[in-house]
Amino acid sequence: MKMDTMKKQTDRDAGGNSISAAKILVIDDEEILLKSCRRALEPSGYDVVTAQYPEDGFNLLENERFDLVLSDLRMPLVDGMEILRKVKESWPDTEVIIITGHGTVNTAVSAIKLGAYDYVEKPFTPDTLNIIVEKALERKKLYLENARLKKEIRGHYIKNIIGKSQAMENVFKLIASVAPASSTVLITGESGTGKELAARAIHYNSPRSDNPFVVVDCGTISENLMESELFGHVKGSFTGATETRKGLIEAADTGTLFLDEIGNLPLSLQSKLLRVLQEREYRPIGSKKSFKVDIRFIAATNRDLKKMTTEETFREDLYYRLNIFPIRIPPLRERKEDIPLLSFHFLNKFAPELDMEECSISAEAMNILINHDWPGNVRELENNIHRAMLLSERGSITPSRLAFLDNENTGHVPETIEELKKIKKKLRSRSVEKVEKAFITKALERNNWNITRAANDVGMQRTNFHALIKKYNIPVRTESNRGGGR
Repeated sequence: MKMDTMKKQTDRDAGGNSISAAKILVIDDEEILLKSCRRALEPSGYDVVTAQYPEDGFNLLENERFDLVLSDLRMPLVDGMEILRKVKESWPDTEVIIITGHGTVNTAVSAIKLGAYDYVEKPFTPDTLNIIVEKALERKKLYLENARLKKEIRGHYIKNIIGKSQAMENVFKLIASVAPASSTVLITGESGTGKELAARAIHYNSPRSDNPFVVVDCGTISENLMESELFGHVKGSFTGATETRKGLIEAADTGTLFLDEIGNLPLSLQSKLLRVLQEREYRPIGSKKSFKVDIRFIAATNRDLKKMTTEETFREDLYYRLNIFPIRIPPLRERKEDIPLLSFHFLNKFAPELDMEECSISAEAMNILINHDWPGNVRELENNIHRAMLLSERGSITPSRLAFLDNENTGHVPETIEELKKIKKKLRSRSVEKVEKAFITKALERNNWNITRAANDVGMQRTNFHALIKKYNIPVRTESNRGGGR
């Protein structure tokens, strides 16, 4: 038995703390290839363990945790395909890269279909091996992050409202405080922030949860129909009233009436609604009798009702009657730390209907989502995650699948000097990124995609050059990186 283990190395994170290096197991029956892999990978800080016989490799896997297995395809007794099947069956989180000769590429492609991350063809250079190993470990990290966020989602929500930011924690506390009571609640926030979700959370966490939750959209029902919709009418009370009809107020009796976009309610109806709030009774159109109701009122608006009272477009007495317990839902730009949680929530939501089993969002794509302004808030994020999944392969969202976000922003006209400055800064940043990416790509093309030569050509340190390759997710053409021995 022949096994070589390097001394465990550590790197430092941004805070200077020690973090364990990725652990790699190399299985190959040729000792020279084992040494070549060690010489290529150890300088990058990886903890490399080698095994010359498959059974030794299996013993190591049983007793130690490995992030990645590099296995030759052709070996006596047990080949690389069998190693792949065993690893994926027993250690599914461990990535596998197949080492193959020129004549076995087709078999290596089949290995990818069985779960291998990729293959590397002999002979290969240290650069080629390092790039493919780094990408495999990035995928493993991405999957682990997916799993962590999926688990975290379950711990940071209340009735489908998701968030772990301090702003949303405050909202959760307010909902929990007011839900058991019957107090009137006024929910404010921009369009798309989830005001109706908050209203439903209050209702379904209240003693009225088994009773009706009735929604009145004050922004879509015409003024002529609004009174009849709210209060109902008796037969013959006006032209077209061919039968007595129950209104939404009566339908909400014993439950909750949610008045969405209350700022659009006509002045002519505001006084009648005020009477219902004060007296807990209503009168249908054409009726001479008033009826008592037991209703909890929740109103929501994206408008400044206080300002509307000074403009005399909203009754001041109605405003104070509604504003007993205010809850403000913050816009998404004020709680960007919630974007990863929300994104994975929507990823999981749409995956079944799109028949996508393995869905993910790359780190680069997540940065784009986090840095986007989201004027349409959570609703806009949800729609764009859905759109990106439709554009993606197997639900994996990468920066290229989010290109439409930039296109949709080009026509936006800023309304304040602060917004203008912000847009100018963003445009400058994108221009620099575009030039940088072209600069790196051209250098690689001139030097046959050899990273070391390309870095020397442009006068950069290899580590800095490679960091830009990673930043812009530039696919390095490993098949051109030949010329190294094993």
